[in-house]
Order: sequence, then C-alpha cells, then structure tokens
Amino acid sequence: MEATVAERGQITLPKAVRDALGLTKGSKLKVELENGRIVLRKDVGDALSRLRGRIKLPPGVTTDDIMRELRGRAPGDPYPAPRAPGDKP
Repeated sequence: MEATVAERGQITLPKAVRDALGLTKGSKLKVELENGRIVLRKDVGDALSRLRGRIKLPPGVTTDDIMRELRGRAPGDPYPAPRAPGDKP
C-alpha cells in the first residue's frame, strides 16, 4: 500500500488500514520515528479516556464486587490458602 504526501504535508491512509484499525474522523494517532521510519500508532489512551465514567454499575454493586466475580478476588483481599492435593475446588 502507498500514500502520497500532499502539499501541506498531509497523507491519506488507505481505507483498508483505516478499517482494520477502526480509525474514523478525529481519531488520534501517535507519530514516531524509529530507525528512519515513520511509525503511526493508534492512541488507545484517548479511547479509554472517552469511556471513563460511561459504564454505570447497578445500585449496591462495587468495582470490588466485579473484580471478585472476574478474578476470584479484589485488590486488598487476602490470597486464598493453598489447597492440599486431592481437595476439591
């Protein structure tokens, strides 16, 4: 794939690249130089910051409750005691 640099330094990313990365108008990209190459990286921090505060938990449910459900423990919970061989989970 190729892209041409326009008069004002702009390039158009091929549609296949935009689609593969989910880039839309206003998407932020990180521009870096690595060994004489231009590297573009999708700025996922921007997407995460836009999501912050949008997910509402049901009344009475805490993030620790969710962590316990997903991982079996939440930050600050004591680690479970090791099981002896033959013990059932």
